[in-house]
Amino acid sequence: MNLSVPARPYDFPLDPSRAALVVIDMQRDFIEPGGFGDALGNDVSRLTAIVPTVAALIALFRENGLPVIHTREAHKPDLSDCPPAKRLRGKPGLRIGDDGAMGRILIAGEPGNQILAELEPADGELAIDKPGKGMFWATGLHETLQDRGITQLVFAGVTTEVCVQTSMREANDRGYECLLIEDATESYFPEFKASAIEMIVAQGGIVGWVTPLASLAQVLSKEAVHG
Repeated sequence: MNLSVPARPYDFPLDPSRAALVVIDMQRDFIEPGGFGDALGNDVSRLTAIVPTVAALIALFRENGLPVIHTREAHKPDLSDCPPAKRLRGKPGLRIGDDGAMGRILIAGEPGNQILAELEPADGELAIDKPGKGMFWATGLHETLQDRGITQLVFAGVTTEVCVQTSMREANDRGYECLLIEDATESYFPEFKASAIEMIVAQGGIVGWVTPLASLAQVLSKEAVHG
């Protein structure tokens, strides 16, 4: 049975039996002071501010017995999965694979590449390392979701206009219905977040739907009580 979640551009028809939460790239190097994002001159406090909301969203899914998926943007130590067109973006000395304050930047297994302790995956939850900005490229995630009967994805994480929006667009192209939790995502640039959200909901939800956590929580709490 579908549940109607108040959202933009219109209510989202949530089917809990086919839905999963995807938490995009809540990694130390992007979010913590002293990490890669901070070293590039970004205001990471904007991202740290959403951590309690993301934690509450994860808890909501766990309490309702719904699957949670975590992603990390991560590359192999030999950078064989990082094309030069990607690696050569940014400042010299602060590029993928370079030594940062938390180990080699965006390299799997390094301290800065880890998900924040407050949001770390629970036993049995899927955590994928993705070499691209989108979550489907070279990960096998689409096949895993198909095997599990997942057709709806609820999104959170960072940054809204890059890895989150890219993943939503990839998911939309693969036939998933996508709902973004607007207070559980953030950008270093507030105007980028705002623009990305408007692009997602434009033209009748060309990419997907957007709603605050409170709206989703209210619907799932009612379902838990009455369902």
